[in-house]
Amino acid sequence: MDPSELLRTLETERAHGRDLFASAASLEELDAANTAVLGRKSRLGEVQRALGTLEEAQRRELGKAVNEVRAELAAALEARRNALTVDAESALLAADAIDMTLPGRRGPEGSVHPLTLVEDEIVGLFLRLGYRVAEGPEIEDDWHNFQALNIPEDLAAAMPITAAAQQVCAVEFARQSAAGRDEDFSSVVRTMEQMEPPIFIVAPGRVYRRETPDATHLAVFHQVEALVVDEGITFADLKGTLEAMAQGLFGEDRKIRFTPSYFPFVEPGAQIGVTCFRCGGVGCPTCGNGWIELLGAGMVHPKVLENCGYDSERYTGFAFGLGIERVAILKYEIPDMRLLIEGDVRFLERFGAA
Repeated sequence: MDPSELLRTLETERAHGRDLFASAASLEELDAANTAVLGRKSRLGEVQRALGTLEEAQRRELGKAVNEVRAELAAALEARRNALTVDAESALLAADAIDMTLPGRRGPEGSVHPLTLVEDEIVGLFLRLGYRVAEGPEIEDDWHNFQALNIPEDLAAAMPITAAAQQVCAVEFARQSAAGRDEDFSSVVRTMEQMEPPIFIVAPGRVYRRETPDATHLAVFHQVEALVVDEGITFADLKGTLEAMAQGLFGEDRKIRFTPSYFPFVEPGAQIGVTCFRCGGVGCPTCGNGWIELLGAGMVHPKVLENCGYDSERYTGFAFGLGIERVAILKYEIPDMRLLIEGDVRFLERFGAA
């Protein structure tokens, strides 16, 4: 092949290759252009193979030109490849871009648990009556849990204070038997040991009992214990306080009843019930007989006053323990108390949680 013709072909391929690389719209098209311009079967490849037919001086001069063209086209190929790679990455980022001006998706909002709502309402009611809040430990020693409350040693709840017999949290603490309190009254005992009358307190907290859970009973539940001690306190004061509390919590349409009952730490004692929210007092699976047990109450036993260092001839008082779960099922018409501790989202949605 004539050297001048090879040079013309070389220049033609130079321009053709640059145009093909510049017009490639994707990396795939660029790879195809690379094969057409710089491949073994390309026109540039034919020129390179024809160098062997030329004289040495012509071969040296034309070979230099071929190398320059190939290097130029390789540089153009690489530049176009880099540009297409950047464009592809930019397109991917644009496709995955987030519009920060769009409003976000709000997560579900929770709410205060119904037991907390009820506890706050009960405590708030007594705060408005002039009471103060007292607190005590959940793990109690034998004195505050039983002895100070005039509970006989042979009573099943106190004999002995071990996990096996009582099925509550029993621990060895400071070389003394201790257990999860089964009455929040232990908190008010601690208060009486530290204060002089008059005393008007409420003590909310968790307590533990040997109970078989059912629609109206739990083994671990919550109480608000109330205590009043002063000169001249009578059963009439207890009755008036409980009536005011019932009206504040449930409204005037609910009836309450006093049933004589025995509690070692009060004398006389009574069990207070309210009419069932489901049947109105007729009787149903929730209540059994038309009444739901709400609390135990009574006049503080003189022995308890004396155990706390009070003169039982001078001072009298009343106390009652109100089950928060029982108030919750009455206020919110919950058919089964166990729903309060199961954590079912469908149930909690009723109170604003999701």
